[in-house]
Amino acid sequence: MPLTNEQKKHYKSIGHYLKPVLIVSENGLTEGVQAELDRALTDHELIKVQLRITERDDRRALIDELCRIGQCELVQTIGKMALVYRKNPKVNKQLSNVHRYQS
Repeated sequence: MPLTNEQKKHYKSIGHYLKPVLIVSENGLTEGVQAELDRALTDHELIKVQLRITERDDRRALIDELCRIGQCELVQTIGKMALVYRKNPKVNKQLSNVHRYQS
């Protein structure tokens, strides 16, 4: 289910305080990166991903692939950073960035 503009606005404000949890290099979405992506989204729901790829079109294609593989929604991209979200039905409120930064 796509995120509403209100949800995106809220998640962007939370994402401002987050550090990148996952770094994707020129090697792309290896099995290790995919496993870490799944673990991070399960634990934190909202994560920041750093993409160390120089070409803008390649970064965009990688973000699309990352969202497809991780079954997550893209909230925002700024430069080489992407903010992605996937709802966890069994959320751990101590680990979830969404719950920890509730105002």
